[in-house]
Parts: sequence; C-alpha cells; structure tokens
Amino acid sequence: MSDTAEELFAAYRQRVLAERDGLRKALGDVRAAQDGALRHLLDANADTEFGRRHGFARLRGVDDFRAAVPIADYEALGPWMEAAAAGRPNVLSADPPVVFFKSSGSTGDSKRIPVTREFMRNCFFPPYYAAWANIVEHHPEAVRRPDATLNLKHDPAPAPAATRSGHPHLGASQVDFGRAFGERLSAEPGSRAPWSTLPSFVDPADHLQRCYVRLRAAMAHDVRCVIGINPAVVAALPHQLAQWWPRLVKDVHDGTVDGHPGPEPDPGRARLLDRLAERAGAPLPAHVWPRMELLFCWTTGLASLYLPRLREAFGPRVSALPAPAAASEGFVAVALDRHPTAGSPAVTGGLLEFVDADDDLLPDSDTLLCDELTPGGEYHVVLSHVGGLYRYALGDVVRVVDRTEGVPRLEYAGRRTLSDAAGERLREGHVVSALHAATRATGLEIRNATCRVTGTPARPGTPEPGADGPQRYAFAVEPFGRWSPEETEAFTRALDGALGARSEGYRAARVGARLGAPGLHRVAPGGFASEWQDRVARGTRPAQVKDRVFQNDDAAWHRLLDA
Repeated sequence: MSDTAEELFAAYRQRVLAERDGLRKALGDVRAAQDGALRHLLDANADTEFGRRHGFARLRGVDDFRAAVPIADYEALGPWMEAAAAGRPNVLSADPPVVFFKSSGSTGDSKRIPVTREFMRNCFFPPYYAAWANIVEHHPEAVRRPDATLNLKHDPAPAPAATRSGHPHLGASQVDFGRAFGERLSAEPGSRAPWSTLPSFVDPADHLQRCYVRLRAAMAHDVRCVIGINPAVVAALPHQLAQWWPRLVKDVHDGTVDGHPGPEPDPGRARLLDRLAERAGAPLPAHVWPRMELLFCWTTGLASLYLPRLREAFGPRVSALPAPAAASEGFVAVALDRHPTAGSPAVTGGLLEFVDADDDLLPDSDTLLCDELTPGGEYHVVLSHVGGLYRYALGDVVRVVDRTEGVPRLEYAGRRTLSDAAGERLREGHVVSALHAATRATGLEIRNATCRVTGTPARPGTPEPGADGPQRYAFAVEPFGRWSPEETEAFTRALDGALGARSEGYRAARVGARLGAPGLHRVAPGGFASEWQDRVARGTRPAQVKDRVFQNDDAAWHRLLDA
C-alpha cells in the first residue's frame, strides 16, 4: 500500500530537518568534521590507481594531502575521469560510478563527473536534504501537496545519453535519485506534480514546447513556490506568460493543452485572468497564482540586481530563499537559516580548501581551511571528496559574508573567470559589485546586464590605440523604467569609478590609458528574457541557460543590442 501525501510529507519533513540538524552539529567542530571527511576519502580510495599514484596510504592529515596532491582543474583530472567513463574500474574511487553528471566545461565540451553511491550517501544527500529545510519549516504548504511547487529545475531526460561504458550521462537535475540510488524520499518539491510527466505529443527535443506545456498545466493548480536554482529560469517565467498569454488563456477557456484535449474547460477563469492582466497592463505570475509564497534560487550574482523587482511580479507576500552554493561536482555551502544570500560550509561532505580570489589558482597554491577564512574575503574553492575528486578547482568564487558562532557563512560570488585585456584582472564579483554601487549612486535600477571588451589594444611600445579606438568595456544594460541621456551618462561614470575602486588593475589600466572609458548600451525592455528564450529555442536546456557577466558570444551580444 502506497503512502498518502500527508504521510510522505511527514517522512520527508523528518528526514530534511534531521539532515539539517546533523550539519549544524558538525559545525560545532569544523576542523574535526573536515579531518574526518579527509580521513574517509583517503582510507576508502587508498588502493585506487589515483590513490596509489599519490600515496594515500601514507598520508596522515591535511598537510600531507596538500604536499602529495596538486590542485587540479577538469583538464588535469579529465584523463582519469575519462578512463572511469570508459569502464575501467578502481581509477579514482573504489566504489564504482553509477552515473556521470553532465556539466558544461569552459570550452563548451560536456564534462563527465563520476557519481558513486558512497559519494551520494556521504557527500551529496546530507546537504541536498538540508537545503530544503527552510521550505519545509517555514513554507510547509509549498511541499505538502505534489502540485504546490512549480519546479523549473526538475527536467527528467526521456532518453539520457551514455558514456562509452553504458553509464547514464546527464545533468544532476535529470537523475531519478530514487531509482538510481534507492532514496525513496529524494524527490524534490514539485517533482511529483501532474506536469512532471509530459503528454506524448510533446517533442522531447523542443524545450520551449516543454516549458509551455508545464506552464499551462501549472495554471490549473494552486502553486505556492517556484524552484529554479538558476535564477535566469525564474526570471524567464513572467516573460513567457506575457509572450504566450493569448494562447494560454485560450487553452484555459477551451480545456486544452497546446490545442490538445486537457482538463475541463474553464471560461470563467479565462475571463478573470484576462481582466487582471488588462488592469495591470501585462499578465504576471501573481495573477495566475495569487497565493504564491516563495522563490528558491541563487540570490547573488546578477540575480541580486533584478531579484527584488522579479519577486514583486510573483506577489506582494513572496519571499526568496537562496539555493545552495553547489555544482555538479559537489556542495560548498547550504543555508541552514533564512539568511538571504549565504550558507554554512558543507563540512561533512568533503575537504574544502580556499585560495584568495585575487591570486592565480596554481597546482601548488597555498590554501586556507574553513576556519581560517576572513569575513569580506573572496576565495577560489578547491574540493576533495570520496567520489573521486581530489583538490579539484571547482571554478567558483565564494565570498565570506560573516561568521556565526565562529563559522564563516559563504555566498556565491561568481565564476573564477578573469577578464584581463589590459592588466585589469576583472572578476565577475567586481563587475556585479560595481553595478550595485552605480545603482546606489544614481538611484537607477536595472533588470540585467552583461559586458565585454571592445576596441583594439595599443601597438606594442606605443601609447596609441589601434584603428578601432582604445580598448574599453562595453556594457549592455536593461534599465528598469526609462533613463534620460543625462542619467545614462551619470550611471556610466559611476560604474567606471566603482570598477576602479574594486580592481586596482582596472584603475591602473584607466590611468595608463590602456583602457578607455566604458560605454553603455541600453537594452530594450525584455531584451535579456528574449535572449534567454532564443538560447533555449536553439537547443540548450533551460536550467543551463544562465546569466553571463562577461559576454563572449558575438551573436548573443548583437541580439541584445538589436533588441
């Protein structure tokens, strides 16, 4: 006999809160938790190819581990991962991989991250369950019913790709953890909703049609929460409502789904929705789901600029809670309270090391441990865990927001990508912080932004720029409301000053005329959402279409300017 929805909720609540309490307890002695995680991975994998190569059996602590194993990115660890993906046993972990998580590499190639049962049990599931604790505790109506959450992250693969050894190769959001790892309670909020299985007429490769059908189905239910993890997916929802509104309202009126037979016709609701949208000037999620409570996604980075206004579109009583600082390779931090941006380090899941974000990340870089971090500091993340990643450069930068009971709280501060055309060494965090400073200085608001270097560098040995003018940063900014030319100039000046205040390299490049004054292009309303939609239409899964601080795609840049 299957459990009732209320029994499932009770069991889920118990598991989620227990995992949160377990992490809280471990934070009482961070160094002991980290030493235990390191000891576990060394003992478990001492007899693997990697373990024998690096003398795991002889290592006695963090200092030995640092000396024996260099910091490595995916390119360096890639041959080991490829060997595991090809089916060779005992390469990185004694426990064989069950699936391989798919993650986009810096070159655009798809990574193959080995995922073992031991990793899931010790490193993944504890922070994964704990991440939902704030929803369960403070917004229980969002998880009590299967249809109470619209989970835009949940994206099961109809026909997953496979490695050469036949193991599934797919995104973490596409894995059925219950089936693959025997975790009965692992289904995320919203993943059992009626729209989690799409009708047979939906083309699995047509991501926009999948988005439309899920949205249409969710319109017939009392949705209280939207989960996106990637905030760009959440930001796209109001745009999709506006773009598809006549089609959606007709489906509601006729009782159809994309023109196919569906639920009962509801002409009264269709008329009400149209009236609400007409009064507001545009349809909003708040019109469709008036009892919405919560958005769950990353709240830092570029999203920190547009999330306040985005939240308004979902309703006056809507809160936003931060998703974990995590990647396909593992968890870094999880919010164990209702801090709006930061979480506590996931100290039981593996060894976390950190390198000052202003320094280059090298194989022999000196690292800090969790309890050695300084509030206000920004750091590269280096991750090791029993699943077979050892001193892996995650590619993310985190910021230490504060300390609570002596333990640092971390927020995501961007990818470690550097933009360095003229020695300015700009990081994503510099740009986002400077945009915030410019909005504060001018009172202006923006919906989204991106930038790139334009122009031609000076010829070697001369201060003169090339024929196209000096190199400079061009910003594409979508204003909230109308900006006058004078306001646009004031914003650009404030942004220039804020970049110089945050990056010594940028300030020196401006003083030395290696960089010209930045330029600013105002993007038309909805331009970034249209660009998001275009990338999805071209075949990228919605969960993978993310905000870009540095825009290196020429076609995408010109589409934004043309908008």
